[in-house]
Amino acid sequence: MTVPAPRVRRRPRAPGRLLPLLLAIALLLPVAFLVIQAHRLIDADHDIAERERLGVEYLRALGPVTEALVDAQTAAVNGRPLPRGTLDQAVEQAATVDARIGGELSTSERWAGLRAKLEALPERSLTDPEAAFTVYGEVTDLLLALHGKVRETSGLIRDSGADLYFLQDGVGEEMPEAMVAAGRLADLVVLIGRRPATDQIRSLSQLATLRGAALQPATDLANNLRAVVDRSESADLGASVLTPFDAYQRAVEAMALFSQPIDRAGTIDATRLVAARNEAQQAAKQLQPVLLDEIDRLLVDRLDRLNRDRLLVFGAGGLAGLLLIALAVHGWVSRPRDTSARPGSPGSASVEPTPTPAAGARWEPMGLGPAGEQPPTLLPVGQVHEPDRWRPFDAAR
Repeated sequence: MTVPAPRVRRRPRAPGRLLPLLLAIALLLPVAFLVIQAHRLIDADHDIAERERLGVEYLRALGPVTEALVDAQTAAVNGRPLPRGTLDQAVEQAATVDARIGGELSTSERWAGLRAKLEALPERSLTDPEAAFTVYGEVTDLLLALHGKVRETSGLIRDSGADLYFLQDGVGEEMPEAMVAAGRLADLVVLIGRRPATDQIRSLSQLATLRGAALQPATDLANNLRAVVDRSESADLGASVLTPFDAYQRAVEAMALFSQPIDRAGTIDATRLVAARNEAQQAAKQLQPVLLDEIDRLLVDRLDRLNRDRLLVFGAGGLAGLLLIALAVHGWVSRPRDTSARPGSPGSASVEPTPTPAAGARWEPMGLGPAGEQPPTLLPVGQVHEPDRWRPFDAAR
């Protein structure tokens, strides 16, 4: 009969249980670091896009101010009543926008200076058209500088998207510059007609300068819009832009033609030039909200992508963290297999099986062994021990 040795429960060593936990923690730390870094980058891009949307909102408010100021300048130069109602309404709307987001875009100080200049404009046309041309020129310069400030502080001028960059450059810089320069060009033609002949050379030189200032941004705007329409995958953009864009191009070409002297005396067809300028301004008025809406749509799409990326980062990081935590818990709770003694294995005691007596049999001793030897063997009564069976034959020999 095999007598099993007493089981000895072996405790797993502490380093063996801690190793999975330590490995899980070691892997969890870099995963958490990567998730945090990705989250920070996404948040930074998200804040940039939100800030650019504020710039779009501010540029949208400056559009009516630019148009009303150019019209007021034309009225002042021509001696007509000033459209103060339209200008004051545009100024109030822009002031509301600046009060809400001007602090974040750092434009409040510039807007305050511009608004003071706008409110200081006379209620009636100045008696001297040349003085009016100079005064309004200073105010429009401040307005153009504010456009540039908005583009800079909002980050629109540094946007990495090609379509969005071309659009913001056109609607935030080239369009207001072209509108202001076109108004000045038409107003200068009116002033030249009133100047004495001795100022003809100065007038023609000034006219050539303003012609270039009006046509260059208009040409750049046309090139940018053409590039955006060709690159854009939005069919709505092409359909909504092409009509006012074509009208604007035709008006600019007419301005370039009618701003040229038609004789050696330097005569300019002021009527046709003013008509072309008005057409260009109307086309720009229709084109500006379309371009601003497209910029805002691109920014909203970017924000949606960033929100999805944020969810993916958190989802992937959370899944990796759960898997590592499960691995650590499993390594801590689980124990190695019990290596207790088995029959035939080291640490187990094996003895010869003892015969089982039949029912009713008695056991009798076979004799005692020498001192210190094996104890006597008990056998059932009537059963002869195997060596005793051959003892007579051994004696006869």
